[in-house]
Amino acid sequence: MDMNQPNVIETSAAARAAGTLGRDRSIGAILIDAGRLDVESAERIIREQKAKGLRFGDAAIELGLLKQSDIDFALARQFDYPYLNASDETVSPQLVAAFNPFSPAVEQLRALRSQLMVRWFAEDPSQKALSIVSPDRGDGRSYIAANLAIVFSQLGERTLLIDADLRNPSQDKLFKLDPRAPGLSAVLSGRANGEAVVRIPSLVGLSVLPAGAVPPNPQELLSRPQFSRLIEQASKSFDAIIIDTAAASTGADAQVASARAGASLLVARRDYTATEQLHALIASLRGSSAQLLGSVLNAY
Repeated sequence: MDMNQPNVIETSAAARAAGTLGRDRSIGAILIDAGRLDVESAERIIREQKAKGLRFGDAAIELGLLKQSDIDFALARQFDYPYLNASDETVSPQLVAAFNPFSPAVEQLRALRSQLMVRWFAEDPSQKALSIVSPDRGDGRSYIAANLAIVFSQLGERTLLIDADLRNPSQDKLFKLDPRAPGLSAVLSGRANGEAVVRIPSLVGLSVLPAGAVPPNPQELLSRPQFSRLIEQASKSFDAIIIDTAAASTGADAQVASARAGASLLVARRDYTATEQLHALIASLRGSSAQLLGSVLNAY
């Protein structure tokens, strides 16, 4: 995230006003550096804080100088849990985990992450890949995959999001990547290698392998040994690999990707996903070598 950097004199004054000691920056110093608070206001807050025995944030809110969102922002920086400003245009607003990590939707994603850590990623060090599948387009599968990858990266896990929807890819749009750049289809056809993986600078620990050009033979590409080798190689560099897949209604790509990953998570959308489609996909997944870890009802 781009922020205006104060000059040396201003930074020094901010540090004194906010009580910064060594490398442990206080809430006040963080907010001054981010341009959300000036030095004079920080001094007013500190006087109020000392006079009434309040915490810095409580004193600031009482004085009307800061909002709770400002305090949440600073606490996230203190605990190495950065997120993006609403004005940031480097990625899509649909990535709620990047913009609003304290919302109910993201709390649910973190709960899902915890379940996946316990039931899959922590069971065996070699289990690092997970496919996200759904019966049809519009179920919110790509939304879940992208935001789940973000919350894994916010945990400190080196995370790779692979867009294996080679029919109707969307991760390049969500992360605003160059649609002309090589992606998974180029890797699987031997026309690209690791350079197709894009690190997302504004989201520490997260990398994306977009789908790339839409090929005429998506299922055949995913069935090639190169896909298994890709996941094997990625497992050496990443702690978690989240794979977005094509809707099951468009072909058997999701089942193939799930078999390569070893496990899958099923997504359905409230008041949208057809029950018969859901049951059919569950049956096909259970007939494969992939472990079906559970299902998510998407209400967003």
